[in-house]
Amino acid sequence: MHIAEGFLPPAHAVAWGVASAPFVVHGVRALNREVREHPESTLLLGASGAFTFVLSALKLPSVTGSCSHPTGTGLGAILFRPPIMAVLGTITLLFQALLLAHGGLTTLGANVFSMAIVGPWAGYGMYRLLRRYDVPLMVAVFFGAFVADLSTYCVTSVQLALAFPDPSSGFLGALGKFGSIFAVTQIPLAVSEGLLTVLVMRLLVQSSKGELTRLGVLVTGRQAQNGTEAVAR
Repeated sequence: MHIAEGFLPPAHAVAWGVASAPFVVHGVRALNREVREHPESTLLLGASGAFTFVLSALKLPSVTGSCSHPTGTGLGAILFRPPIMAVLGTITLLFQALLLAHGGLTTLGANVFSMAIVGPWAGYGMYRLLRRYDVPLMVAVFFGAFVADLSTYCVTSVQLALAFPDPSSGFLGALGKFGSIFAVTQIPLAVSEGLLTVLVMRLLVQSSKGELTRLGVLVTGRQAQNGTEAVAR
């Protein structure tokens, strides 16, 4: 998913950075509030960030100028809501660009938009929808992580198609080509990420039940609707 350093035209790189900035700023405020009001959550926040860092560093070659890998953002979005995940994802992408040459500084805005913003929101939306209708927690977690992963790659395909439309078929043709190439590796990776996220959530239920209850994870049905109010804060 990480678009490589210098691969996007400058105007596109700047536009994606501008589009991402408000979400990250809002996320910083949400993160500061979470740490200030619930300092005991710092360990779980760190674990969510580490989960994203490790999974998204496992890259496989894919489309020229990009790659395929898990994202790991679904877990943090489910636990702490998408605004906070925007910050954790941005920090992850920044460190990977600086330390691993994975992604880049010029493409940071585009990568943040796809992996740290759209992915978490899409995954969290799917998770919350399923929980609203009393779907079992682990099933909702699986599909939340699965959708967070796939939606990230859908956005990356759009970003690449906008930057490099096909000479004959234009944007739609390029989108089809990028999307089909990503799908070969990304669908199996999304399934694997969903299963791994379920495993991690099972461990958290056993070891951090009180914290998960406070975060609203261990609720069902209409109780889950109350958790959506936290996203707007």
